[in-house]
Amino acid sequence: MKPTLVILAAGMASRYGSMKQVQSFGPSGETIMDYSIYDAIRAGFGKVIFIIREEFAQDFKDKFEPKLNGKIATDYVYQDLNSFVGDRTIPVDRTKPWGTAHAVLCCKGNVNEPFAVINADDFYGEDAFFKANDFLVKECSSNTFGILGYELKNTLSENGSVSRGVCKIDYNSNLIEVNERTKIFVRGDNEIVYQDETGEHLLNQDDKVSMNFICFAPNVIDICEEQFGVFLDKEMHLPKSEFFLPSITNHFIQSKMGNVKVIPTNSKWFGVTYKEDAPTVKASIDKLTTQEHYPTNLWQ
Repeated sequence: MKPTLVILAAGMASRYGSMKQVQSFGPSGETIMDYSIYDAIRAGFGKVIFIIREEFAQDFKDKFEPKLNGKIATDYVYQDLNSFVGDRTIPVDRTKPWGTAHAVLCCKGNVNEPFAVINADDFYGEDAFFKANDFLVKECSSNTFGILGYELKNTLSENGSVSRGVCKIDYNSNLIEVNERTKIFVRGDNEIVYQDETGEHLLNQDDKVSMNFICFAPNVIDICEEQFGVFLDKEMHLPKSEFFLPSITNHFIQSKMGNVKVIPTNSKWFGVTYKEDAPTVKASIDKLTTQEHYPTNLWQ
């Protein structure tokens, strides 16, 4: 059975201020998601699941069904605040989705094979999809998950500082922990640094960072369900608290359920962290098209 690609597209895009998941960047109007799906098909994925808010469903189907029909199976999962909360009462001031791990939980019953999870608005690159598919087919199991490890230098923005999860890895390429580093930027002498309350600290250009491209066996959905209950009991009253996938991978490792392998990729990541990133993303895709990494029209 071919692996499935799960695309997280239910976020509110609060920083960017629009529904950037369906913004056009490619020469024939392609979205960033189009490139991810195109790369996934080339790599060998058999199905794509869009996790969206139900009010966006028709927009997504109108945009993607005509071009994907006959190329890859599609499915739609709606992330709703009421899903999997049981008999708990949701606070009236809660409007934000419960987070990425809750989004994956909403796939319960729709995913029964190894799968990869990506963000809708991130460009991950061809190499990453081939590496992910290879891992999902050959190595992924109920006690072996995977995470794509990007070289830090390939994930920065020219338009401001970024936050990245820097991976600490053991000698078997297994993840020990992810350390969130905020305010990462390039200093004038091409040194990469991050700032915290104690000052500036150097980072290695080749440090592996997580860009939320994660490979799972289907049993992770049961883990999400169990941990979502724990999360709700502790943090449901906090209107902005979210249940994130890194907390699931950390729980998986710390509870000794298994290992999370860091899969190195030389792909260059780019995304629209800031509105000013949009022209750079378009220019990067134009360059890849000129170099014939992608056709001028992906779905022609």
